Formats: sequence, C-alpha cells, structure tokens
Amino acid sequence: MKGTVELVGMEFVCRHGCLESEKLNDNLFVVDFCGVYDMEKAAASDDLADAVDYGSVYDLVAGEMKRPAELLEHLAGRIVAAIAKAHPELEEFSVRVAKQNPPVAGKTAWSAITIAYPYE
Repeated sequence: MKGTVELVGMEFVCRHGCLESEKLNDNLFVVDFCGVYDMEKAAASDDLADAVDYGSVYDLVAGEMKRPAELLEHLAGRIVAAIAKAHPELEEFSVRVAKQNPPVAGKTAWSAITIAYPYE
C-alpha cells in the first residue's frame, strides 16, 4: 500500500545566496517535501513507529536551512542527503527549495529548484 507523505510550504527566513546583499539581508525561503513509502503497516497499526515521522523530516530541513549556502542546489542537496540517511524507508522523495525575490534584472516572484531521490 504505497502512499505519499508531504510537508508543503515550510517557511524559513534565511540569508542564502552568492551575492553580498543576499548574505546581509533576510529573505523568505519555502521548502516542499514529498515522499513515497509503503504505508500498509502504519495504516493497520496506527503507530508512529510504523510511519515516516514528518516532524523528523521538518527538523532535518530546518537544521540545513540554518547553515548558509550560496546555491539553492547545494542547499537542496544537503537536505536530500540528510533525509535519505535518516529515513531509508522512503522509496523515493523530492525536495523543492524556493527563494523569494531572487536578484535578477527584472521582476520575478520566486526562483526554485527541485531534487528527486534516488538520483537518476
């Protein structure tokens, strides 16, 4: 019984980026997680020990968001690695990291990248 577990819209105010202005000024980042695993045991037992604890996933994301990064790719890669190590029961998952008001030469609401695991 495969299913998905998601955390959508995790918000963090951080200073990630390559430019000096990005390192000095807070910006809003939003992280989304979507994972697939066999939910049969959790569905029958009603026991958190048989499920992916999304509180743990949130804590892993929050921990990585506290550590500075210049690239969204690097930041998302660290998050993916931390989740993969802590939750081997996940058959596959993706992490999307979005940055509000990226420093480009025109009006853009967000920049975002997504990394899927396992890597293809």
